[in-house]
Amino acid sequence: MDQPIFFDTWASLGRVLLVGSLAYAGLVLMLRVSGKRTLSKMNAFDLVVTVALGSTLATVLLSRSVPLVEGLAAFALLIGLQFVITWLSVRSDRIQDLVKAEPTVLVSKGQPVPTALKRQRVTMEEIRAAMRQSGHADMDGDTTVVLETDGSLSVLAAGGGG
Repeated sequence: MDQPIFFDTWASLGRVLLVGSLAYAGLVLMLRVSGKRTLSKMNAFDLVVTVALGSTLATVLLSRSVPLVEGLAAFALLIGLQFVITWLSVRSDRIQDLVKAEPTVLVSKGQPVPTALKRQRVTMEEIRAAMRQSGHADMDGDTTVVLETDGSLSVLAAGGGG
């Protein structure tokens, strides 16, 4: 049977509103309980968890075959796994190496590091933009630019200007 495009039933609309509100409240509560680390700037591992949470929320909202309690259990599982992995990564260098990338120096002592720029796919235009955003007009011999694990660029300069 074809699915309606604009409207199905009042009951299905009510289900989306009720289950959506409860699932959203449950997700926010679990994220608050799990701590600030869950909501921190994202590295690749955090991005995967965030996308999985969003996908799970969408499935709970729109699929009649997934009960609210199963969706909340899926949220708890994903947040719990993220908590365990981050807990372990703080205590084990091997786990940390698996889930987190190392920062990469892209400019050292005012000089671009071409191999690092190529490997990380960063252009000099992006470097210059990051420098402008941090209040640095040009690269001098004291400038270092680092690609952080969350994908942001940090500009470090002698004299406390970075």
